[in-house]
Amino acid sequence: MLVTIPQALDLIHEKVTPLDGEIIPIEDSVGRVALDSYCAQFNLPRFDNSAMDGYAVKVSDAGSTVRSTQVIYAGDNPAMELRAGQAIRIMTGAPVPKGCEAIVPIEEVTIDQEKITLPGKIKMGNFIRLAGEDIAKGTSYLHQGEVINAYTIASLASQGVTHVTVSRRIKVAIFGTGDELRPHFEKIEDHQLYNSNSPMFLTRCKELGCEVRFIRSSVDTLEALQDSIASVLDADIIITSGGVSVGDKDFTKEAFTSLGMQIHFQAVDIKPGRPTVFGTIGRTAVVNLPGNPLASMVNFELFLRAIIRKMSGRADARHAMITTLLGEGLKLKGGKTTALLGTFDGESFTPLHDQKPGMVSPMQRADGMVLLSPEITELAKESTVKMIPIRWESCTEKSVDVINR
Repeated sequence: MLVTIPQALDLIHEKVTPLDGEIIPIEDSVGRVALDSYCAQFNLPRFDNSAMDGYAVKVSDAGSTVRSTQVIYAGDNPAMELRAGQAIRIMTGAPVPKGCEAIVPIEEVTIDQEKITLPGKIKMGNFIRLAGEDIAKGTSYLHQGEVINAYTIASLASQGVTHVTVSRRIKVAIFGTGDELRPHFEKIEDHQLYNSNSPMFLTRCKELGCEVRFIRSSVDTLEALQDSIASVLDADIIITSGGVSVGDKDFTKEAFTSLGMQIHFQAVDIKPGRPTVFGTIGRTAVVNLPGNPLASMVNFELFLRAIIRKMSGRADARHAMITTLLGEGLKLKGGKTTALLGTFDGESFTPLHDQKPGMVSPMQRADGMVLLSPEITELAKESTVKMIPIRWESCTEKSVDVINR
């Protein structure tokens, strides 16, 4: 069941179910996804106020000398009414008095004790912040599916909101397979390898806001894999790497299906990383990634990030593309959809020269990736390409074509 990358992403969007929510203090909500929309209960600002330290005046008094004997401070509730021939000293943020038509900044007037000479031109409404001009009562200022950031907190606090409903943190379970794999904190023999994939996925999932549990690598027997899987079925996402190819001891897929996994795809038209499986056991998403580190990293960035976004309830769960220029020309064999990692300097994308599926070192240098259709065998320097960022999020609500054709 070979699928294209767009088909795989569509299946993820279709099959992954958003999580339920929890109510938490707004101060703890940064990076979480809002599960409700929030509407303003009152105007912001709540009243007309001065944007400057200056004088509240009538426009008709422009160019004249007026009398000023009163002051309004921020936090005051002025009862006076401004009349022609008067000016009232006012501070930034203070409510404008009844009858005020404009604010003249203090540096634009001439002061002689209680006599204030105004400039020759005064614009109606000058430097008056109107009630509701920032957020009008009844308007939505935080929408369901939005990721909350530090500046969202300002809007929530300005409305007196103390708690928000957000999706709970995604619980991820990670384990590797392979008799040859050992934890990086143990000594190994010459014929063995350190498990670099599991620590990589563990920390990447944490970077993306998940709670992560690590299960020590399972040996390559069906029974051992079944035991490992059964121990983590309370997770929202289970990630494995290795054991999804066609070798004599590749039992991973069989172990999951024996425990009720419905397979949605089991091979992707991508180089590197074709043997990638996505399935579900109830509401738990299962992704079996290739054992080769770089191949598994490519598929993690393409598919796991999409799963995490959709599961967290984000409205913009889809990959968005950055259109840029190719930093140098490249040649390909063609015939397969190819993923190329590269660096991005803000102006161009330059593919990394050496990036084989089993490598580790190229991953830490990659800022993004481009996906090239099987028909592309050559691209000139400064060709226009679409890049998926790796080091930051670029998301959209729409399904976009992620392949360069």
